[in-house]
Amino acid sequence: MSAALEVPPDPPLAASGPRTRVRVTMLALLSVAVLTNYLDRAVLGIAAPSLRQEFGLDAALMGVVFSAFSWSYFLVQIPAGALLDRFGNRLIYFFALSFWSLFTLLHAFASGFAMLVGFRLGLGLAEAPCFPANSNVVAMWFPRSERARAIGVYTAAEYVGLGFLTPGLFWLLAASGWRALFLTTGTVGLLFAIVWWFFYREPYESRTANAAELAYIQQGGGLVGRDTRGTRFEWRLIGELFRHRQMWGLCLGQFSVYSTFVFFLTWFPTYLATERHMGWIKVGFFTSLPYIAGFFGILFAGWWSDAMLRRGVSLNVARKLPVITGLVFASTIVLCNWVANDALVIAILSLAFFAQSMSSSGWSVLSEVTPPGLLGLVGGLFNASANLSGIVIPLVIGFIVQATGSFVWALAFVGAVALVGALSWIFVIGDLHRMQVSPRAVAA
Repeated sequence: MSAALEVPPDPPLAASGPRTRVRVTMLALLSVAVLTNYLDRAVLGIAAPSLRQEFGLDAALMGVVFSAFSWSYFLVQIPAGALLDRFGNRLIYFFALSFWSLFTLLHAFASGFAMLVGFRLGLGLAEAPCFPANSNVVAMWFPRSERARAIGVYTAAEYVGLGFLTPGLFWLLAASGWRALFLTTGTVGLLFAIVWWFFYREPYESRTANAAELAYIQQGGGLVGRDTRGTRFEWRLIGELFRHRQMWGLCLGQFSVYSTFVFFLTWFPTYLATERHMGWIKVGFFTSLPYIAGFFGILFAGWWSDAMLRRGVSLNVARKLPVITGLVFASTIVLCNWVANDALVIAILSLAFFAQSMSSSGWSVLSEVTPPGLLGLVGGLFNASANLSGIVIPLVIGFIVQATGSFVWALAFVGAVALVGALSWIFVIGDLHRMQVSPRAVAA
């Protein structure tokens, strides 16, 4: 077994006096980082109709532009997870924030299809460590009884930007053009990268969290010690992990969870404008409503999961039931094909996105099933699966729309993928347990 995994854990901390709440500050930093992350991803969907008109892009080519982000994002998930295990969250997140914000800003200077694809590839490369790092931070700073709610809070931050700020972005588009969208969001991210560097610390580095808070986290299963990082990556670790059916089920499930989200992040504004023939101001307003529903969906899922755990419900049911419920109800997106009324369509889409965001609570499972020292790697594999859908879904939808001239079969496809994910969480993952890797698989 590698020396990194043989480091003895820090001794139990002794609690004394009222405990601090530094973990809440760290969660706030994480939430703002996620907000900027998703603004930078989503702004392309808002700008898409303008880009298609200016650069003469058909639906298939626009699907390629949407998909390009996930090509590089997917390919570097494993290296990103290994870097997190080796160097920790603070340093890797700082570089990720800085470079993804820079690539967002560069979109403002694109002059055609090739440059758009290039900048999307750069954005995906830079954002790759984000969600494995988010999972790491929560596992380090929060006891088990608070993790689902913590994940709910930072995931809800995605929808703060996408839902509550989207009307403002449409206004900026109308007032200053699509280039201003990328300049603004990129600049905001660069400024926040500086804030992250100065204020984020791991639990064992913190000078503001007292012994009582660290003891509370540690006694609840939080990974507060130095032994939580430093694992040396080896490719055979991946083979060991995928000997477990649970790993396959998690990856298939996460592909399905993210598929519905990808539709909303990429093709949703175009669907409202072209399939539903809504005016642009109306699109800006209606686009925000499913995201606002998603904001409440993930908070509800986190509260529900932790509440079940506190009432003595098994870890298996408490963590899996919100995800399965969310995936089943996300499939209702297909009902839009039989509805003519715009308000009812938005209601169905809002329900589907509320449910999709519930299923995003699956991140809380990782700290329960991951072998010691490999949380970054497992998070990278889990997130890679999600973003494989980021490659596939925009392309498939683009070709379906190009071939059929409508979104009818595209919505049917998205709904079917959600149901496959629910089946994976029920039958493939099975009971949650910590996966084991052999000593040979982690030998130095």
